[in-house]
Amino acid sequence: MLQQRWPIILILLAYLWIASQYAQLTPDWQAPDEPAHYNYVRQLADGRWPVMEIDDYNQAYQDEVISSGFDSDYSVEPFTYEDYQPPLYYLLQTPVFLLTDGDLMVMRQVGVMLGGLTLILAYLAFSLISEIVLDALGRASSADQNAAHSAVILATIFFAFLPQHIAMQASVNNDSLSELLIATMLVWLLLDIRREQLELEPAGWWQRPLTVGILLGAAFLTKVTAYLMAPVVGLYLLWRFWGRWPQLWRSGLVIFGPALLLGSLWWLRNLGVYGWPDALGTIAHDAAVVGQTTTDEWVARYGLQETIRRFFQTTFRSFWGQFGWMGVVMDRRVYQLLGAFTAAVLIGSLLLPTRFRLKWGALRPVLLVLLTLAGLNVLLLVTYNLTFVQHQGRYLFASLIPLSLVIPVGFLGWLSLGPSEWWERWSAPLTAAFGLAMITLDLVALYGFIIPQLT
Repeated sequence: MLQQRWPIILILLAYLWIASQYAQLTPDWQAPDEPAHYNYVRQLADGRWPVMEIDDYNQAYQDEVISSGFDSDYSVEPFTYEDYQPPLYYLLQTPVFLLTDGDLMVMRQVGVMLGGLTLILAYLAFSLISEIVLDALGRASSADQNAAHSAVILATIFFAFLPQHIAMQASVNNDSLSELLIATMLVWLLLDIRREQLELEPAGWWQRPLTVGILLGAAFLTKVTAYLMAPVVGLYLLWRFWGRWPQLWRSGLVIFGPALLLGSLWWLRNLGVYGWPDALGTIAHDAAVVGQTTTDEWVARYGLQETIRRFFQTTFRSFWGQFGWMGVVMDRRVYQLLGAFTAAVLIGSLLLPTRFRLKWGALRPVLLVLLTLAGLNVLLLVTYNLTFVQHQGRYLFASLIPLSLVIPVGFLGWLSLGPSEWWERWSAPLTAAFGLAMITLDLVALYGFIIPQLT
């Protein structure tokens, strides 16, 4: 058992080491929106419940503070434009704030720990997917089993060491808890798919529908992007119980009843504070963030074609790594290498494995869950950018688990062009080389770009 688990142990230890360096060495406040997230916790620690107000956002002052490199002469207390966010992450950080007198480094380490838990769950999700795929092959050979194991490790490496993802996990923001809850719900759904495949009954309370209902309710109390799991769960239930309507209604009630009950605690509070129909507080937020660059302004200034080009370029760069407040850009040659690698992976994914005769019926629920989450996440990013210029790849991290699967699919797609011996001969060295390359990229990003440009 230990022999099978040692790769994830090494990956987890390497992640904790690198993420801790990001948390310690990234200068104070030099992560997107970090002061505003920190100030939400500070208000809770002071006994005040944050309320989004019209003067919570001052674009001119923020530009001045950011351009100064957060010089100590400027106060970050006016950064309070995250006051509309759901409270669960900030309530989790409040005892840490009180015990450490608001130590930013310690609060960043909380994000690192949450990221470590998310990494373990992502590994479990990839492992479950590999088991489902192997069963869909029918009689899988030893080469197929080795390839599946390599695929799990490749996806886990990418998930663990994507530089922008590490930078976000090592800062104070509610993405870390949101991603943990999304990963937990994905594992629950994949476990249910696997049980259905093996015709097994739930073995414990954590496999009961009520569990995912509570998790979904916690997501409603954490971040709006985590709401994407509601349609994912709903579509899965439709597939699972199609034609068995009484079971569908019972399962839906057990899952969405507690979830909506927990969420309503926050939504009703917002209706009381902001009025109808602002149950999420987003209308109050949009009214306050006057001065944010809009897409209409960019189209008028640069034209539609140039705006679209900038959207794809900046989103790609900031998915891999564009740090600080989007001001730390890596060398162009780094992005060119990453672009070539991404293109190769995408081409490889189109090649995968014509020699496999998969039982696609067994994969439909997995594809339904993963593609729905990824598709909704992309749609959310595009929709947001129809109003504001927010070309930030980090907004896709809610679906990083399905996106990470493109890496092994691409690798194994290229290997499938050769004889079957290639799988066993090259999968292990390629996996090790990819892991070393990703860790090197993390360290180059931190020591070659972030520290020199922000210190």
